Amino acid sequence: MAALPILYSFRRCPYAIRARLAVAASGVAVELREVVLRDKPPAFLAASPSATVPTLVPPGAPAIDESLDIMLWALNRNDPEGWLKPETGSYEAMLSLIADNDGPFKVHLDRYKYHVRHVDCDPLAERAEASVFLCDLETRLQAATWLFGAHAGLADMAILPFVRQFANVDRDWFDRQDWPRLRGWLEGFERSRRFAAVMEKYRPWTDGDAPTVFGAETAAI
Repeated sequence: MAALPILYSFRRCPYAIRARLAVAASGVAVELREVVLRDKPPAFLAASPSATVPTLVPPGAPAIDESLDIMLWALNRNDPEGWLKPETGSYEAMLSLIADNDGPFKVHLDRYKYHVRHVDCDPLAERAEASVFLCDLETRLQAATWLFGAHAGLADMAILPFVRQFANVDRDWFDRQDWPRLRGWLEGFERSRRFAAVMEKYRPWTDGDAPTVFGAETAAI
């Protein structure tokens, strides 16, 4: 049997969640290795240039340790649901929106969620700054079910794990905001079979374990 690409992952990490979402949607089989971040296995440290999850190690090729690049790696091999082909807008517009998520929004999210690590910041001010991006998503979702049309795409699945992380900092506050479309978008994702499939729990990988094959079968959203 040919060696499978190896995907080092951590269940709760939003970057790893979006990588797993794309692998699941593509149906490309990988060997999933769950990593404990406080006790990273030597094989992972040897494979990942940044020692971060997710990291994908294709057979005979350099490791990929950026989550968006892992999404594109999987979807460029097989994209049965058309995540790379938005119904409205363009592929470049999806990448631009993802960049807004990964840049300014993620900075404010981290300073809101982990404010004890950032003694110089006001978590409520950071929440307000992050909310500017969420208001933009709310406006976009008033035009269609998903960010770029009637079907889920790359932007939705790259951004949703981070909106979920933001919402879960204070779900009561989040649910009181005037974001009905945004809440429905997030709640639909959280109830989906796809999300349930990628959030299945696996015990931490250790050298010598039998391979855990992931992504060979897709779960409908």
